Amino acid sequence: AKAGVSQVLNRYTYASTLSHLRRTNTPVGRDGKLAKPRQLHNSHWGLVCPAETPEGQACGLVKNLSLMCYVSVGSDAGPISDFMSQRNMQLLEEYDQNQNPDATKVFVNGVWVGVHSNAQQLVSTVQELRRNGTLSYEMSLIRDIRDREFKIFTDAGRVMRPLFVVESDVRKPNRNHLVFSQDHYNKLVAEQQAQAAAGVGEEEKTELTYGWKGLIQDGVIEYLDAEEEETAMIVMSPEDLGEWRDMK
Repeated sequence: AKAGVSQVLNRYTYASTLSHLRRTNTPVGRDGKLAKPRQLHNSHWGLVCPAETPEGQACGLVKNLSLMCYVSVGSDAGPISDFMSQRNMQLLEEYDQNQNPDATKVFVNGVWVGVHSNAQQLVSTVQELRRNGTLSYEMSLIRDIRDREFKIFTDAGRVMRPLFVVESDVRKPNRNHLVFSQDHYNKLVAEQQAQAAAGVGEEEKTELTYGWKGLIQDGVIEYLDAEEEETAMIVMSPEDLGEWRDMK
């Protein structure tokens, strides 16, 4: 029998409960003299708390996920492969390298499925579908321009964090501004007030509300994993976004 599979949830304070629910454990011997597994790594940025770790032997081996972090559950990769085949993706079996040497390779969960000659258009189409809720929000889309690769991940176990989306479409009036608008804010506030007045229970709340899920489906918020974050331009604050807009 294995020890520590189930634990009693810590209910000492609200913060300690949250901390216990976000705890991660590295399966490395506690008495090892190696410092590397205990140190912070660049890829932890935004996903793992850099400060919260116990003292003593478990230091750096027991970590805590950030509060807004989410671990992907995984979804079926079939529909996205079919969709790309209909969008002029050439299947690997039919691909002739001499005819189209500059084509972008398309990978789904690490498997090379085909090539596409207009990667820019394909990526923006798939991104749009993820933002409007047609595709799963936990799907990861990584375009590596230098290596001419477009990688899609739908598997489980990827740590993701939510970010506000900035509109990049030239044709839209709110270009270079957050997609999150006053309308979204008013909707959330009105809903909160209506629920407080009606005294809706917690369970009914999650089913009926617009809330966080609504923001994801409207493409206001998007979950990115560590690998997709590498290909994204991320500002740290609304002020930085304003500065960047003024420079444009």
